[in-house]
Amino acid sequence: MYNELIKKAKRKDKQAFSFLFEQNLSDMYKVAKAMLKKDEDVEDALQETALICWQKIGQLEKNRYFKTWMIRILINECNSILRERKKVCEDGRTGDYGEEDYGYLSAEWEMFLNTLDEKYRLVVILYYMQGYKVREIAQIMETSESSVKKYLVQARNKVEELYKEEG
Repeated sequence: MYNELIKKAKRKDKQAFSFLFEQNLSDMYKVAKAMLKKDEDVEDALQETALICWQKIGQLEKNRYFKTWMIRILINECNSILRERKKVCEDGRTGDYGEEDYGYLSAEWEMFLNTLDEKYRLVVILYYMQGYKVREIAQIMETSESSVKKYLVQARNKVEELYKEEG
């Protein structure tokens, strides 16, 4: 059924596409929220992702990678927002981009995620929070499986360091 909906969406069936997008919205929200933190940025990223996915659905080569394809587009949109945010910060025209309470993360987990570089944070989110396999993460990030494994090891080492520092 899922594959049939993707075929319909590729033929520009709005209902099929909307259903597929809604089915994956929760996972996509979690990824965007972890990357962007601010609700308004998350909403912007999700809306832009929906638009891009709708416009480019015909370019999806393998239907089984639909979710991976959407998350890759979402990650690109989140990175674009982060770049724009950084540019705004450097220009001195920024508002408050401070830390927020995620609501679904414990304080320790939030602290850990905030200490990681973006590529490590993304791998950790996809692996531990979303349950993706290393192979799937490599496809999403357009990198090798060995790089993903390396990022996971480095992230684990970082959290171990933090716990040792905390006592």
